[in-house]
Amino acid sequence: MSKVAVQSQSAPSSIAIFPLASRRGLVRQSAIELDRLNGEDANIFWRKTCKALGAELLDLGCPAEQMREEILQFQNSVQMELMWMHHNKERRG
Repeated sequence: MSKVAVQSQSAPSSIAIFPLASRRGLVRQSAIELDRLNGEDANIFWRKTCKALGAELLDLGCPAEQMREEILQFQNSVQMELMWMHHNKERRG
């Protein structure tokens, strides 16, 4: 490669990924589905959802370490949503 070609190449671009934990509709929908399911069905849904989201992030170029952190934060957000849903149910009686 010529010196001119090397100088004209730009640095690799980075992709900003919208945090999974901030995808409000996805968090809410996942919490509703988990609340509806029980036992092994809930486990299967949860593993499938997290695996698909992780694969999506990796396909977008997200580094594996960042992908794992995104999944953990998403899981925490869904857990908080489930707690909020049950708290509101209790308040309504």
